[in-house]
Amino acid sequence: MAVELASLADLDRLGVDEIVDVRSPAEYAEDHLPGAVNLPVLTDAERARVGTIYVQQDRFLARKLGAALVARNAAAHLEGPLADRDGGWRPLVYCWRGGQRSGSFASILEQIGWRVELLQGGYRSFRRLVVRALYDDPLPFRVVLVDGMTGTGKTGMLAHLAEAGGQFVDLEALAAHRGSVFGAMPGGQPPQKLFESRLAMQLARLDPARPVFVEAESAKVGARILPPSLWAAMKRAAHLRLEAPVAERAAYLARAYADLTADRAALARVLEKLVPYHGRAQVEAWQALAAQGAFATLAGELIEAHYDPRYAKSAARRGAPVTVERLDRLDAEGFAQAARRIVETVGR
Repeated sequence: MAVELASLADLDRLGVDEIVDVRSPAEYAEDHLPGAVNLPVLTDAERARVGTIYVQQDRFLARKLGAALVARNAAAHLEGPLADRDGGWRPLVYCWRGGQRSGSFASILEQIGWRVELLQGGYRSFRRLVVRALYDDPLPFRVVLVDGMTGTGKTGMLAHLAEAGGQFVDLEALAAHRGSVFGAMPGGQPPQKLFESRLAMQLARLDPARPVFVEAESAKVGARILPPSLWAAMKRAAHLRLEAPVAERAAYLARAYADLTADRAALARVLEKLVPYHGRAQVEAWQALAAQGAFATLAGELIEAHYDPRYAKSAARRGAPVTVERLDRLDAEGFAQAARRIVETVGR
């Protein structure tokens, strides 16, 4: 039976036990349906080999080789990842466009006795919905940007806003990057398409009747580009500006970037990137603070010499803040108290 997706919200109402992506590992790594497991019926090398024969030699030979490879890989999946599935298991299977790969695998599963659903149009049908949501249609939300100088706890505030009854999108979590020269996270960033799919699904689950808090970012988070519909909404959005004392901000940054400060070599490499902006002597002084483990002092100097001047230059281009929220404490209780005030005045 073929399942057709009319909207991204349909993915939360499929009624299947598991979503199975039978495309090659490289295709899956670039993007896939949320929650899908990868059980490739052709490896990357096998897909390339079959495609070359199909185009350059003979289509019949390519199909025959493809069928043999699919059968062999399907057997490995049945004896491996699917060995513990009982008779009531009900999967949704898809490939790139809902063609031979998913159909071949589904027919094997059906012969066993499983009730298999096929995604009509395959991955391409899902991708079209993502593009429509992020590139074609305007966002149906009122966006409120959580703005503020570096270290004011913008990212930390988002979860507290949710606990206070607001709703948010955490772009840095979706893009796996903290949006600054020090922002790289372990594991690197997802591909652009996978970032967009995660973003589109999160937006699809939000209530369009209520405002959505989004951290103020540039048009890119690390190397990931914000899609046009979201970027347009962010440029129109009102701003909520967070303020906090420099000492509190420095202490917060030292805690928030503990993964980076724990890797002294990585921290040293990042600091080297600031030489063109601040000169060799200044960066060597910062390297000395890092070597001493004086991370709060280092963060404070970076705030005053690097981050705050750049924020001041960009502030003139930002919209007027809808409100200013000053936090004297950048800890869980300080965030929670501020979040309750913000949601009461802005987020309802």
